[in-house]
Amino acid sequence: MSHSMRATRNSISVALVAVVLGLLLVVQFRAQSSGNALDALSATELTDLVANLNTRNDQLRTEITATRAQLDALVSAQARGDTSLGQLQADLSKIRAWAGLLPVTGPGIQVTIAGRIPGIAVQDLLNELRNAGAESYAVDGVRVVSGSVVAGPAGAISIEDTSLGDPFEVDAIGNAATLTGSLTRAGGIVARLKATFPDVQLTVTPVDRLELPATTRSLVPGHGQPRL
Repeated sequence: MSHSMRATRNSISVALVAVVLGLLLVVQFRAQSSGNALDALSATELTDLVANLNTRNDQLRTEITATRAQLDALVSAQARGDTSLGQLQADLSKIRAWAGLLPVTGPGIQVTIAGRIPGIAVQDLLNELRNAGAESYAVDGVRVVSGSVVAGPAGAISIEDTSLGDPFEVDAIGNAATLTGSLTRAGGIVARLKATFPDVQLTVTPVDRLELPATTRSLVPGHGQPRL
């Protein structure tokens, strides 16, 4: 091989080595540049990034504070025994009591009725008690619920297949003063019944504590289904 050919070959080899080295340097430079993307951001972009990070940190701190407050409230409620389940059970008991499924106690009035009176007149008395705010009532120990009716002619009235004696009592739980005032006011139900049935005696007595039994009537619908 001649000297000129060898020189040309060496020059080509050197050039190839230089190209390879140049490529390696470019790759390394780009890798270093991409390794820290923040270096490529401007001062404004960096300021916006820091502001966004601070805002997000503030949001996270707020969420942490709210979560800790909820935890503290739950722990306090549990310590008092006032859990959500307990509250639901208490509300259910109230509903069952108002519906007549549970016995109830409380202040109210006792109306004693003596004499021959028809069932429809007693129903008028019960309606007046309900309108006056009575929460629960019973007739001669029979709890009055939806569907309960006092029926029959004078001297032979009954409720829930239970005959009423003479005299019999109507017990109503509620504000005693309000109930008494509603029944005995001028032109009220007591005055009207006495005018219509002169031989019937009605006595209204406020009572500090009444005990009304639960109903024996089934309140489960025979045909209807709850719609959720």
